[in-house]
Amino acid sequence: MTTVTARTAPPGNRPLWLIDVPVVLVAVVWGSSYLAAKELATGTTVIALLLLRFVVATPVMALVAGRGITRLNRREVGAGALLGMLLSGVLMLETYGVVHTSATNAGLIISLTMIFTPLAEAATTRTRPTGAFVGAAALSVTGVALLTQGSGFTTPSSGDFLMLLAALARTVHVMAMSRLKAVRSTDSGALTVVQFAGAIAVFALASPFAGASPLSVAAAYSPHQWAALLYLALMCTLFAFFVQMWAVRRTSPSRVSLLLGTEPLWAAVIGVAAGGDRPGPLGAVGAVLVLIGTTWGRQATPPPKPTKPEETDETGETYRTDGTDGTDGTDGTDGTNETDETAAPPAASQPTGAA
Repeated sequence: MTTVTARTAPPGNRPLWLIDVPVVLVAVVWGSSYLAAKELATGTTVIALLLLRFVVATPVMALVAGRGITRLNRREVGAGALLGMLLSGVLMLETYGVVHTSATNAGLIISLTMIFTPLAEAATTRTRPTGAFVGAAALSVTGVALLTQGSGFTTPSSGDFLMLLAALARTVHVMAMSRLKAVRSTDSGALTVVQFAGAIAVFALASPFAGASPLSVAAAYSPHQWAALLYLALMCTLFAFFVQMWAVRRTSPSRVSLLLGTEPLWAAVIGVAAGGDRPGPLGAVGAVLVLIGTTWGRQATPPPKPTKPEETDETGETYRTDGTDGTDGTDGTDGTNETDETAAPPAASQPTGAA
């Protein structure tokens, strides 16, 4: 039996920092998206903006995915479409929320995903998050509160409520990506294309009832606005969601959520550098707490075990080549059984099963 810590990846797996770095970069990109969204979105153009954003991103993702799309079976397509509908809900809530509240409130409230995800993960796996992880999450949220309150916390509004719903929806989306059996061995690029297509379908159905049409919005955009739209489509949509889906299936949802929770920090940094914001002393203290909390959280979250090889038979069903069905994950706290890759982390002081 081998004791595995969060600092060392198990044999055969990528070092965890190779997974963490792209996820942090996603947080940076998403943090920068507030400025772009503020320039483009109004109460009557949110759906049109989201539809344009995904119509631009999806063909590029299809080229990246290539033949992987044609190898998807019906279960994988159905699961991807479900994830796409969840994704559309997250983005609609977030974008309407940003329109109707301040960036400060939005950054603070969406960071509650860091709390919701470990709680949801613990509930679904019937395990407890480690005390160290809960402490790290609490420290991060405290830092986010100080960071965003550097500019003042305004009276709660309808936008604040929408951002709270967005945090809950984002948690559901992250958990669904990790828990749906149909997509655990699916090509990430192909699954992303199906997700985007599902989101486009939702936005297209909502568009006639949601204000300005996508064509009229696109025709009215200036070159600068088109540049912002392309940034939202290619970086904030294509790159960000592909990396999130890739990472959440190679580590725990709590770990990914904690790293993505640094988004308000990067939003503040970019706001200061490009938007002229001045967070003040409280904001500086909050930034330090967020960095400490996320670093501590990564160390408190043990890496997942290597995934057993799977193959697909002629009916499209996946099965493990070691003769097991892969559905009997245990809590792994006694060091004798293997843990499911999406299970909540065991106590940091105890060894996990040899991965």
